[in-house]
Amino acid sequence: MTTQNDNGKTAAIVGYITLIGWLISYFAIHSPNKTSLGSYHLRQTLLLMICAVVYQIVIMIVTVAMPFLGIFLSIGSLVFLVFWILGLISAINGEEKPIPLIGEKAQELFKNL
Repeated sequence: MTTQNDNGKTAAIVGYITLIGWLISYFAIHSPNKTSLGSYHLRQTLLLMICAVVYQIVIMIVTVAMPFLGIFLSIGSLVFLVFWILGLISAINGEEKPIPLIGEKAQELFKNL
């Protein structure tokens, strides 16, 4: 599926396209041809998705208890969008550039990926 000149760039980019894209990237593209770039971005994307889901759950709980805070907390979701865009740009450019706040932690947590 990937060429020799790809160096994991395809896996890195596809990994940023929702959970389904991440799964396709990991199992179909990355597993048969592991690369440093692909691993790096798959780790970051996985932690970014986990953090975004946890944040959304917290927002739902807080909004039920205090509805007036819901709008302010929802604005925080834009942070995840910005981080996603930064990671995607880094993958497109073929760079191993960490996403702010979570990039280095992702490399530690998922080093076997």
